[in-house]
Amino acid sequence: MGEKKGFFRRLVEGLTKTRDNIVSGIDSIFSGFSSIDEDFYEEIEEILVMGDLGINATTAIIEDLKEKVKEQKIKEPMECKQLLIDSIKDQMNVGETAYEFENRKSVVLIIGVNGVGKTTSVGKLAGKLKDEGKKVIIAAADTFRAAAGEQLSEWASRAGVEMIGGQEGSDPAAVVYDAIQAAKARHADVLLCDTAGRLHNKKNLMNELGKINRVIEREYPEAYRETLVVLDGTTGQNALAQAREFKEVADITGIILTKLDGTAKGGIAVAIHSELGIPVKYIGVGESIDDLQKFNADEFVNALFNVTEE
Repeated sequence: MGEKKGFFRRLVEGLTKTRDNIVSGIDSIFSGFSSIDEDFYEEIEEILVMGDLGINATTAIIEDLKEKVKEQKIKEPMECKQLLIDSIKDQMNVGETAYEFENRKSVVLIIGVNGVGKTTSVGKLAGKLKDEGKKVIIAAADTFRAAAGEQLSEWASRAGVEMIGGQEGSDPAAVVYDAIQAAKARHADVLLCDTAGRLHNKKNLMNELGKINRVIEREYPEAYRETLVVLDGTTGQNALAQAREFKEVADITGIILTKLDGTAKGGIAVAIHSELGIPVKYIGVGESIDDLQKFNADEFVNALFNVTEE
């Protein structure tokens, strides 16, 4: 459990700015109010919205909090803290089925714009799955960006997994086709496809993803499908906007949220889940290969509020 514990500690450290942004304000409300009234709720609401949790999630959290306060006949603002923490956790629970693809023969498409840490995330996820004893193949289908192939092949060798493709300018769907043949021949468990994400030209992106999807459906119909979008946590509301746009062009099943260390906008993890109904499945808090971990709502919210884990 050392790695996990280390990750939790890094998460606590990484969420420092978000915590300063949200939690210190909430604590001052808890201690500043002598009774629980509309003003009290309004102040909490304002801080959550300012902390990037989004309108949807915040409204649901406040409603839930009011309900619990009423049910449990709570009079003291300080006693609300744990209830608030629980309400936020309830908003974000992804459940066990979120990682079904890890136990099936699967194809995972990973999309995201340049600069969000997409290629790095593909590499880290490959390493993670390999450590779990899975046979992984990576398809370098982001053929648009010259450095993507090289970068990915570095990650592939670091993770000890095989990579297919990587020629600049080649057809992404053709790379995926080759990778599927390799995955079948070598009985791979998971095929990870690094695909381009050029949101400013949605039409092209749709066509490209459409083509890739047709190849997978034709060549590998038995594979379990997963499509993950990589978002940069430091961009806050912008990440939410990107997720929304990707949702228009692809059937997104989950989010990988990177760069959560050193951002004050960590609350965006709650917003994305709540506003779009797409769960955050992995989060990244640093550069090394074990800095990508499964998202755990309990841990995240505990880290956010600096609640020590039992």
